[in-house]
Amino acid sequence: MKINFTRVALLSCALASVISAHAQDTKAAFMPVNHLELFNGRDFTGWTFCMKDNADPMQTWSVTNGVIHCTGKPTGYLRTTQAYSNYVVTVEWRFRKVVPKADNTGVLVHMQLPDKVWPMCVQNQGKSGRQGDLFVMDGVECKEHLALGKDANTPVPLRGEPNENPIGEWNTNVTICAGNDVKAVINGKLLNEITECTASSGFIGIQSEGADIEIRKISLELLK
Repeated sequence: MKINFTRVALLSCALASVISAHAQDTKAAFMPVNHLELFNGRDFTGWTFCMKDNADPMQTWSVTNGVIHCTGKPTGYLRTTQAYSNYVVTVEWRFRKVVPKADNTGVLVHMQLPDKVWPMCVQNQGKSGRQGDLFVMDGVECKEHLALGKDANTPVPLRGEPNENPIGEWNTNVTICAGNDVKAVINGKLLNEITECTASSGFIGIQSEGADIEIRKISLELLK
């Protein structure tokens, strides 16, 4: 039998290319993903709810045209179904309106089980005029709060003047969780930091606490 060495060489090159491409695809499939969109713009996949008195969360939370709407009533939260550590969570939100005693929300990090209103966690305050205050809740502690000698209802206050946009405009609330430190950055300005926290991992949540708000983005960057 006559062997066509040219054809064999071409087939060998083609096979090598296929193997190489498959190896690259496999490698890409297992590359770590540093950026995660926690809100997919359509529904609450990847999230769960805890509402006061077991209220129906769908009466409080909804998604329309790629935006989450929270009525603020009753109190409660939505949280991720997955826990994280060493990350930066970014929330883009705005107040639809603000009235007395209906101006509050917050970003919850390092949330611990069991679910309840309110759980063990750290809160990056979302209240109108106070975004950037940091609360340690339900037994979580940090160096700065202990130095205040106050109860859990007293936050570590933001440093300097608030950096919020007018009601109706979008704000960017960033919470940086690196090890046992938590930083609050509001619209690009570092406003607060707590250290030596007794919690360094957990779920991520958004509060329903009176304010009528919209959320268009919740994203996560995993830190090395």
